[in-house]
Amino acid sequence: MENLKQTVQKMLELAGFSDHSITMDGENRRLSVFINEGDWFAKAVPSLLNDINHLVQVMARKQNQEAVFVDVNNYRLERERLITELAQAAARKAAASKTDIELPPMNAYERRLVHVELATRPDIKTESVGEGKDRRVLVKPITE
Repeated sequence: MENLKQTVQKMLELAGFSDHSITMDGENRRLSVFINEGDWFAKAVPSLLNDINHLVQVMARKQNQEAVFVDVNNYRLERERLITELAQAAARKAAASKTDIELPPMNAYERRLVHVELATRPDIKTESVGEGKDRRVLVKPITE
């Protein structure tokens, strides 16, 4: 895991990021990257996160290591929090109104977060619908 950290450190330096830090949590297999590049950088974080994550996963496979979860400037952590809050709000609305609530399109990881978050609710069921980039979660009340 330390090898991955050093490789990402080198990659960021070569990309021209001068003010950055990397922390590695080997127990939870998490790599947190913090880059301070000013206001313009905030819009680039989602794309950069996907790119760094892809490269780290490829490197981990080549080194016969388990997958590593990558986060840049806590973007993923904040996104997970927003998704779970959205799921809880949709569940409350579906249960109260007795109607299906359709969430916006999400990637597979985000849809899984919704399914896991709402799995313990006995009054709600979830279902993924749609195709490709339009795939979304439908939150349905269980009526008796």
